[in-house]
Amino acid sequence: MSSTGMRPMERLRRLPVHVILAIYAVVIAYPLIWMVISSFKSSSEIFTDPWGLPSVWLVQNYAAAWDRGISDYFLNSVIVTIVSTLATVAIAALCAYGMVRLGSRAANVMLVIAMGGLVVAPQVSLIPLYRLLDAMGLLNTPWAMILPYVAFRLPMAILLIRSVFLGIPRELEDAATIDGCRSLGVFRHVYLPLSASVLTTTAVLTGYFAWNEFLFAIVYIDTDSLRTIPAGLMSFRDSLSTEWGVLLAGLTIAALPIVVVFIALQRYFVAGVAAGSVKG
Repeated sequence: MSSTGMRPMERLRRLPVHVILAIYAVVIAYPLIWMVISSFKSSSEIFTDPWGLPSVWLVQNYAAAWDRGISDYFLNSVIVTIVSTLATVAIAALCAYGMVRLGSRAANVMLVIAMGGLVVAPQVSLIPLYRLLDAMGLLNTPWAMILPYVAFRLPMAILLIRSVFLGIPRELEDAATIDGCRSLGVFRHVYLPLSASVLTTTAVLTGYFAWNEFLFAIVYIDTDSLRTIPAGLMSFRDSLSTEWGVLLAGLTIAALPIVVVFIALQRYFVAGVAAGSVKG
């Protein structure tokens, strides 16, 4: 059978997969779409016509949400997320580089320790971490969120980056050494440029976790001015229990940065995940 005759049959075989993926996309995207549309409604219209478009698009819901506290929570989330992401990527890359460069029993021990960190759930360490942060005087500071975020994201970040570092040819490292690069120079000029995709993937995963994390943010932070968006929205909801349009506008503002980041970096994200799964 000719290739032109094969194409309709192949498309027909793929049709169920495409239908399933389309249904899945609608199921995933619809709650977000509903939230955005409802954020332009009044509270009464949300209850009387939850599935319809707004009769009047209330753009002022966003201004009200921003003025009533979302702006402070948003800024706190940006600071905590950026610091946590940069620290995680930098430390994980250096650890992975050291493990690849050692290539000995010590590197295997470090790998086992990193893998062991994956089985520790954040909820289990809530009380011990509280006591430790209290003893260090870090409770009710941004570091009470940043340090745990970095610690709990490091194991996965190290494993992802290490798997890519293992695939970098040794000849490139030798050539850089001959050109006068020392250990950190090889790391900077050889390993980092060739691992941009997995570093981006690690940054996206870490940023997503830090932006949406709720448990540590609500337990370790008492001052409202230091709360991030997930924790701040609780008090925001209590103070605006009848203004659901304004609350949904706040939720939309909270979700927007992550959605934009995923859309902008999806090509690097997919490439980084694929690269990180090749070797281990």
